[in-house]
Amino acid sequence: MEYSWILRVLVLLAAYYCLSAALVECRIRHYKFNVVMRNRTRLCATKPIVTVNGRFPGPTLYAREDDTVLLNVVNHVSYNITIHWHGVRQLRTGWADGPAYITQCPIQPGQSFIYNFTLTGQRGTLLWHAHILWLRATVHGAIVILPKRGVPYPFPAPHKEIVVILGEWWKSDVEAVINEALNSGLAPNVSDAHTINGHPGTFSTCSSNGSTGEFTLHVQNGKTYLLRIINAALNEDLFFKIAGHQLTVVEVDASYTKPFKTNTLLITPGQTTNVLLTADQGSGKYLVAVSPFMDSPIPIDNFTATATLHYSGTLATSTTTLTNPPPQNSTQIASNFIDSLVSLNSKNYPANVPLTIDHSLLFTVGIGVNPCSTCINGSRVVADINNVSFVMPTISLLQAHFFNISGVFTDDFPGNPPIPFNYTGNPPTNMQTMNGTRLYRLAYNTTVQIVLQDLGFIAPESHPIHLHGFNFFQVGRGLGNFDPMEDPKIFNLVDPIERNTIGVPTGGWTAIRFRADNPGVWFLHCHFEVHTTWGLKMAFVVDNVIKSAERERKVRNESGSKNA
Repeated sequence: MEYSWILRVLVLLAAYYCLSAALVECRIRHYKFNVVMRNRTRLCATKPIVTVNGRFPGPTLYAREDDTVLLNVVNHVSYNITIHWHGVRQLRTGWADGPAYITQCPIQPGQSFIYNFTLTGQRGTLLWHAHILWLRATVHGAIVILPKRGVPYPFPAPHKEIVVILGEWWKSDVEAVINEALNSGLAPNVSDAHTINGHPGTFSTCSSNGSTGEFTLHVQNGKTYLLRIINAALNEDLFFKIAGHQLTVVEVDASYTKPFKTNTLLITPGQTTNVLLTADQGSGKYLVAVSPFMDSPIPIDNFTATATLHYSGTLATSTTTLTNPPPQNSTQIASNFIDSLVSLNSKNYPANVPLTIDHSLLFTVGIGVNPCSTCINGSRVVADINNVSFVMPTISLLQAHFFNISGVFTDDFPGNPPIPFNYTGNPPTNMQTMNGTRLYRLAYNTTVQIVLQDLGFIAPESHPIHLHGFNFFQVGRGLGNFDPMEDPKIFNLVDPIERNTIGVPTGGWTAIRFRADNPGVWFLHCHFEVHTTWGLKMAFVVDNVIKSAERERKVRNESGSKNA
């Protein structure tokens, strides 16, 4: 194979890293992902989908903290492909992050690419997914990072661990759905169903013919199970419930939390949530329900996905205990869940929240319209951050940054809205977005606060924002316009939740903080795929130590010349 020599070199480099770092438990994990087409039947219809190794959802990647992963992706389909390792810090391995045209050019049909990264200082549940077009609808799977050998969980050890992946299903070809929407200028059709581990469940009218199937969660009375729950859906926040059972949240986005009990989870696309489930009901069958959360005026018509929690010894013909999913607009249930999340903040897992800030940024995120002469209504739906609708380059931004290729991007992304206005009230009628590939530059190890402010142009809407290359702390959130004088007074700077993807509330704001300690180019975007497609994305360029020092000297020299 043409890349075999590269693989051997990477193996040697990874082995050298393990030895030089004196990581006794460090291992090299080898995986191969063959991207292939397979037919799948759901909702009474069969269609070809893009899969990894013929599986939907794809295979789970298992490793331990500090392991090195060498993963060969071979593209056997007619689409270009990349894989993003969602939530992996990628310290010194930005080339392996995976978003197309941000850190790599895509893998073309018939070609392959070897991802090489080390899972440094992370343990828990993350996900991998395609990061080009809308292929992540079916190209996704779990990443399970176990603690170092001999290091226990900071919660009671479960009897068994189970991966639960939530998703969406379209009867139509997903790429055709978004292409039609882009041509018309309108929003795309919503999915036809939600799924649990690839299956819509019993609420589908096709369940009886065996073409849909249902995921069954088998448990034994008295045992405790760790459910690793992932929202891999493209465009919807999701509630998760199990009839008759409480769930104890112990981790989100591969960061431990102070445990708390709840009967309803809220998980946005790209987020993961680990919960302990104790099988304490004796026997029986209990409904597992996954339903959408949408508290904006835009309705969703697709139905609740279901699975069954089945106690050992219970007859298949036994009646299933049901549960009612929350109403679609259950803002209070969603807020209660989010407000209950705080970091574990223990001696072994401290919450290192930046207390002083070098860059204080306000990013408005929202949906609007621009004129379009070829579109159905004479306008096109667009999305933006600070009035900039991001234009994807044709050369990888990381490549352009490291090799000083001019004309690919500028580093003048606005740190504040160009035109302040009442963001959640009556917006201006004449504001239009500008297009551009504009990045925001950060010096190495500087601290950053971003207030993510929702807009109300068409309608206020939640936005799950994902930052590549970093974890961040959510220090505050609220409704209405962010008040820079009053709202910081209630920030949690002691044990805020640590995440890689955060929901901006409908008609509200979220404040996050992180330290720019990872040089490279790092994507920030809405994890609703439709919003990303419309332009709700940007990127940070983080200089390394040498470049940061050079820029600081240049600024001092220029300042000295002006003063003279």
